[in-house]
Formats: sequence, structure tokens, C-alpha cells
Amino acid sequence: MAIYKKVRTPCIGVCSTGIGDNVCRGCKRFAHEVINWNAYSEEQRRIIAERRDGYLANAVRSQFEIVDQNLLLAQLRHQQIRFNEDQNPYCWVFELLRAGASQIADPAEYGLRVTPVARGIPLTELRRRIDEDFFALSQAYYLRFVAPGLASAAE
Repeated sequence: MAIYKKVRTPCIGVCSTGIGDNVCRGCKRFAHEVINWNAYSEEQRRIIAERRDGYLANAVRSQFEIVDQNLLLAQLRHQQIRFNEDQNPYCWVFELLRAGASQIADPAEYGLRVTPVARGIPLTELRRRIDEDFFALSQAYYLRFVAPGLASAAE
């Protein structure tokens, strides 16, 4: 049996579910997940975390390639950037960008290379695009798989 660390809330204090969004623009959880988080088991929380990490990693991968994971890890630690080492390393990239996209002159110094579609685009804009794609992936999943179940449960 695998031993897992406790899953922390992904809340970043920018919740939009209170204003009617079905998917939070901050943490990308679904409204019912935000509401019920404290009642969920660790397994339920882990499932939510894995879904979110997968979407975030895919959004980051479209803009960046990690060419040296050890350098990225060393820089995150050196810069004292909060990140979850248990997450996919592409999620670490987003934490790096959230902490200091405007201060990074050369992504290569962090073990990163921008993808061809991202060349010449400021890192602050890439961070915005990644967040937008992360939200779009979460919203698409919600609309395709969660909302129909909620509608039929209400009938």
C-alpha cells in the first residue's frame, strides 16, 4: 500500500464560485468541490488534485519544455519559491512563473526552453495563457462530465 502525503487545499484565495462560476478561476476546482472540500476523504482530494495537476501540466507543456529538471528544482529552492515537490514538474514551472515571471530574463537559467509557439512572447503573457488554458481545460471537463450528472440528479 502506498503512503501518501495529506492533500492540502489548492485554494489561492481568488475564489469565483461565490459569484456564480461553476469552475473557480483561482484554483480551478468545481463549485461543489470548493464547498465540500473539508468533508472529502484524502482519496477524494487526491483524485481532484491529480485531475488539476494533469490539466495544469498540459497547459504548461504547450508553452515550455523542461530540459533540466535538476536545475529547475535547484532554482526553485534557491529562489525560495513555494511549490509541491510531489506534483508533476510542469506544475512547478507554473509556480515559478506565478512567483516571478517578470523577473526571469532567460528561462534556460531555470532549465526551461520555450516551445516554438511561445517564442518571443513575454513570460508574463505566457503565464496568463497557461492560466487561461488551465481554466479552459477544467471548464471543458466540468461541462462534459460533471454538469450533465448534476442536471440529471436534479430531475
